[in-house]
Amino acid sequence: MVYPILVTGGTGTLGSELVPRLLAAGRTVRILSRSARPNTEGVDYVVGDLETGDGIDAAVAGAEIVVHAAGSAKGDAAKAETLVSALRRAGIARHLLYMSVVGADTTPVVSSIDRSTLGYFEAKRKAELLVSGSGIPFTTLRATQFHSFFVAIVELGLRLPFVPSFAGFRYQPVDVRDVAQRLAELTLREPEGLVEEIGGPRVYPMEDLLKDYLRAIGRKRLVVPMPIPGGAARAQRAGANLALDHATGERTWEEFLAEITAPSSPYKSQSRT
Repeated sequence: MVYPILVTGGTGTLGSELVPRLLAAGRTVRILSRSARPNTEGVDYVVGDLETGDGIDAAVAGAEIVVHAAGSAKGDAAKAETLVSALRRAGIARHLLYMSVVGADTTPVVSSIDRSTLGYFEAKRKAELLVSGSGIPFTTLRATQFHSFFVAIVELGLRLPFVPSFAGFRYQPVDVRDVAQRLAELTLREPEGLVEEIGGPRVYPMEDLLKDYLRAIGRKRLVVPMPIPGGAARAQRAGANLALDHATGERTWEEFLAEITAPSSPYKSQSRT
């Protein structure tokens, strides 16, 4: 019997690219969702909430392979703990895959200032340790920031007098499709522990990325570099969030911009109207 692959975050930025690749490989998928959705061919939706734990035991029942691709600005460690606890109770999982971020293990978050700006990295590291210490065979993949991360910052800035940037920060944006392809391949293999990270093909100052996107969508906003204090920010400025030796992502930032601004692109921006 071939069990379905459970995917958390299956309707999100990464999950929506991952699921079709798993289906194309001939697998069936179960997607954890906080609200009821109609099933589609090869995909069953199950209602559950990793924040409260409601429905998680039912969601993991019968799942031998679980991809934890649900990510958020906060609560990642608590959600991972909820998932791991349910998988332990079920007792049949043979492969747990976790999607993490480059710099999770090298970005110290020790102060309230650090935590308010870069606490995401600390939460990811805690989740990594929960997964690796769960006793369940696992694979952890770290990636640099998706292109959509910078889009979201600009879209927020369009509601403000200026677009904020982190002074001195550089990023190595990676296309979510490149990450989804890698994650799909890992899902269909045996557990490998912490694998080589994945980053985009080029590194850019954060300010340049935000200005590039503004030009691409034909909007004008002042981009203001903001100094970020704290040890975590120092680590980021020193390149803790970069994967210079693993720039294996293929699609560039420029290709992404050209694609989403093409006349035939399905991409929509609510902030441009």
